[in-house]
Amino acid sequence: MKVIRDQTGTQRTLGYVVEIDAGAARIYLDIDERHINRGDTLHGGVMATMLDAVAGYAVSLSVDGESLYYTSTVSLTVNYLSRVSEGRVVATAKVTGGGKKIVFVDALLSTDAGIPVASATGTFKLYRENVRD
Repeated sequence: MKVIRDQTGTQRTLGYVVEIDAGAARIYLDIDERHINRGDTLHGGVMATMLDAVAGYAVSLSVDGESLYYTSTVSLTVNYLSRVSEGRVVATAKVTGGGKKIVFVDALLSTDAGIPVASATGTFKLYRENVRD
């Protein structure tokens, strides 16, 4: 398993961790006070960021299961399903279709206990000529 910490400014700021294993990515975040909104729950922007990130990793890994190709988000639709204010949330994603350059993906954010918190569908551009270490 490959673990990625502090790779980007967003990841450093929010503190989420990326795990890559068997060609799939998983992102987790231990909720703390910097992630909480005025309603004392996990901020929707944090949820959307995690869903966007894990979807991007899923698209990136879809080429060969190992290389991290660059991607960019074309569109992302987020559905907020329930509230969470503490503990760990986990994001996963699955490529659902597309071609060589445009890829479709579904993502899910759940509590560590498996309760769905938010879901997303996205369209991503895949840059096959660029690989990130």
